[in-house]
Amino acid sequence: MDLLNNLYTGFSIALTFNNIIYCLVGVLFGQIIGVLPGIGAPTAIALLLPLTFKANPTSALIMFAGIYYGVAYGGTITSVLINVPGESSTVMTCLDGYQMALKGRAGAALSVAAIGSFVAGTISVVILMAFAPALAKLALRFGPAEYFSLTLMAFGLLTVFGGEQPVKTVISTMLGLLIATIGLDVVSGMPRFAFGVPQLLGGFDFIVIICGMFGIAEVFCSIEEPEEGELLKSKFRLRDFFLTWQDWIASRWAIIRGGIIGFLVGIIPAGGITTASFLAYLAEKRASRHPERFGQGAIEGVAAPESANNAASISGFAPLLALGIPGSPTTAVMLAGFMMWGIRPGPLLFQTKPDLVWGLISSMYIGNFLLLLINIFLIPAFVALLRLPYTIIMGFIVIFASVGAYSVNNSLFDVWMMLGFAVLGYLMRKLNYPIVPLILALVLGNLSENSLRQTLIISGGSLSIFFTRPISAFFVIAAILAYLSPLIRWGWKRLRRGLVHAPSHPESNQSP
Repeated sequence: MDLLNNLYTGFSIALTFNNIIYCLVGVLFGQIIGVLPGIGAPTAIALLLPLTFKANPTSALIMFAGIYYGVAYGGTITSVLINVPGESSTVMTCLDGYQMALKGRAGAALSVAAIGSFVAGTISVVILMAFAPALAKLALRFGPAEYFSLTLMAFGLLTVFGGEQPVKTVISTMLGLLIATIGLDVVSGMPRFAFGVPQLLGGFDFIVIICGMFGIAEVFCSIEEPEEGELLKSKFRLRDFFLTWQDWIASRWAIIRGGIIGFLVGIIPAGGITTASFLAYLAEKRASRHPERFGQGAIEGVAAPESANNAASISGFAPLLALGIPGSPTTAVMLAGFMMWGIRPGPLLFQTKPDLVWGLISSMYIGNFLLLLINIFLIPAFVALLRLPYTIIMGFIVIFASVGAYSVNNSLFDVWMMLGFAVLGYLMRKLNYPIVPLILALVLGNLSENSLRQTLIISGGSLSIFFTRPISAFFVIAAILAYLSPLIRWGWKRLRRGLVHAPSHPESNQSP
């Protein structure tokens, strides 16, 4: 009955005219951002965040959530039509989606992506509604030791999901933690790394960092590319948007499996929609009876990653709402919005702000349905945006990022800091250092440091408290295994190589 009451409360809030408009604006804007390569949901939300300072927090979060999973939809369009992923989460869609487009089946690819995202997203919302309250009740048992252990595990998981260069992932994380320490020490009140600059005593505002490292840094990278004019010159017909019965039969289980994988990956801090789409594609290829079709235009190769990234974008709200831990750069920006409105996400949020939580979750049903309609009927309008020269798009990015950074404190100093972080983001991209660990470390840095110091004060400086409390011990052990995972993988590869190339003994084959 509690679930039905919560559902009724949520829909009574989400279905108000004002919130429906906010949801529609969010999914439309997110769809546009997804279509335009290189901008991304974190930048879009960061640019809009200062404009919502006096807005209703529930309405603003409904709009931001719409942008988040709207981007997951929109990035599919360029991936299928021109083999350019609008978002990193749609990289896997290019493999089979573009091949389908070359075979004249772009409509089927876009259609299965829209339907799969809707089905998986709806399933993810249902599971989220049942899962989030239980997670919140578990989180009530969290103290400083558990929160520090959780952040330690989140940093450790970055080495698991951070690609093939774990050392660079750790360096990026440490750099983010270092930047997070700039400003006044909460305990002693002493300035740290301010170097006598008064503006640094309050630390760096998160919006300034996001606008620089995602927005302006992308412009810097784009300047190096040759001018190619319009991104799209071919026409697209609405009548091509229909699946055959064979397409639906082939993709139905891919949608279900992709949705489940996406949900499970999304609830893990640092999992993210990109990881979800990669894992779903690989799992579907492994489960297929004809894996050789993948990369040649298999419709399951589009359905699985598209279902996974939308499901992960929704389940990513579970750790944010129930634990106060962002699982991705986008939810990290949204956490900054919570703080801007004076709201602290966590287990007590379900008790203190039930209207906000259930209104936000219920709005995801509406947003997914709106996105299904948009993708089926309005794709040609979004494709037309690709006819704009990219130089014009870059100009708008610079304008919005500069206004967003300046409006934080009405200070030009923040604009200069934004440019500094843009240079840092540009250098990290050129040197292949991941930016996501730095962003998550910035958000979790203060929580991690304060929780560690509180725990050591409680225990009298003893580290044994992290292992005598069951939840904390589980997180610490998981973090240690995560940090050791590169060595474990290396050792496993060496062992397998040794078994494969083990020398044979001819003497054993000779008869006596």
